[in-house]
Amino acid sequence: MTTRTLEAELFGRRTTFEYSETWVGYALLALRVVMGWTMFYAGITKVLDPEWSAAGFLLNAIPEGNPFGGMWATLANDWLWLIDPLNAWGLTLVGLALLVGAFVRWSAFWGAVMMLFYWAASLPLENGIVIDDHVVYALLLFGLGAFGAGRIFGLDEYLEDIGVVNRYPALRYFLG
Repeated sequence: MTTRTLEAELFGRRTTFEYSETWVGYALLALRVVMGWTMFYAGITKVLDPEWSAAGFLLNAIPEGNPFGGMWATLANDWLWLIDPLNAWGLTLVGLALLVGAFVRWSAFWGAVMMLFYWAASLPLENGIVIDDHVVYALLLFGLGAFGAGRIFGLDEYLEDIGVVNRYPALRYFLG
């Protein structure tokens, strides 16, 4: 197996470590597929259920003392027409994009935004001070985007070679 050395400056300090390219590739592929399935399944079950709505959660499941309590009630009462499809289709499409490895950076960004909204709705946390599963998911999505995990057995590897991406290299910020 090929090993590489990574040299980086993190928080103003130089750090160096060795890693296996092969195992990093397997790990990123597995994390992308597992996170993709988690989000896709959560979304598609909402999309296919005509009775599903975020209203029950927004009105009844926000913990007492949530610093954004009024915002969730406003979303449930005045913006549900937008929140329901954004939530259901957002989860579904982000999950699908991660599963097939297409537009992974773009999808990972929006998936992380959704996770941060879910985290904010969970405050104050029952089991923890700051970190819960939503923060872990948001950071995992950040990592998938940072590594360009869509290039590993994903469509982003092929999309980056098409003419429009070669003409407009800034599109690579959405791929990878």
